[in-house]
Amino acid sequence: MIDARLPSRRPPRVLAVFSFRHDAHLVPALLRNIAPLVDGWISFDDRASQDLFSNETTRRLALLEAARDAGAEWALAVDPDERFDWLTRFSMRRLMDGSADAYWFRLREMYSPRHFRTDGVWGRKTQARLLRLTGGIVKPEGQLHVPWQACIGAQRIEPAGHDLYHLKMIAPLRRVARADLYERLDPERRMQPMGYRYLADDAGMALQRVPLWRSYWPRHVDDGGLWMPPPHPSP
Repeated sequence: MIDARLPSRRPPRVLAVFSFRHDAHLVPALLRNIAPLVDGWISFDDRASQDLFSNETTRRLALLEAARDAGAEWALAVDPDERFDWLTRFSMRRLMDGSADAYWFRLREMYSPRHFRTDGVWGRKTQARLLRLTGGIVKPEGQLHVPWQACIGAQRIEPAGHDLYHLKMIAPLRRVARADLYERLDPERRMQPMGYRYLADDAGMALQRVPLWRSYWPRHVDDGGLWMPPPHPSP
């Protein structure tokens, strides 16, 4: 089900888009984080789904089409368990006035509310999340791990120069559950050849503290919950 909070007196230039299910309780803090960045938001309530994991691409296309139909030129894609660094608010106009089709953010996998992982692949993760809608929306192939920019056929993708903090990895139980979920969804690794066991592997872990000047708000206090389907029981 699609829901929206739109400005009442003028067309929106940028709308946040997100879906929620097991992480619905994280949405209020998300809305506080994105409030300075966007003109409103559109959400997809996925709690009625009976599937282990509903079609991700279908949800994303529905959100982007709703944002475009509401008159938005841009969409800021996000999940309830993510937070943008607070400096992003000062760059939004400059980015949207640029010529890129999409802008990517450094994805920081948090292992505590104040520390993110930097060793190996963890220090190289990025996600394109600010998406231009005026060039049209296209349906990409695949149902999982399809990047947001594929839904707009982005050709020119540039760095936003900001961080996006992912809170799900803070709890060890969630790291194990996340690896388990993706292995069930993609047992033959067709959508990610490197597999998913690395998500639960803490060997060689190196952490870096979030710089105070590039922090996020509101402050996160982890509840230790699962925020996703429970791990598959061992045989």
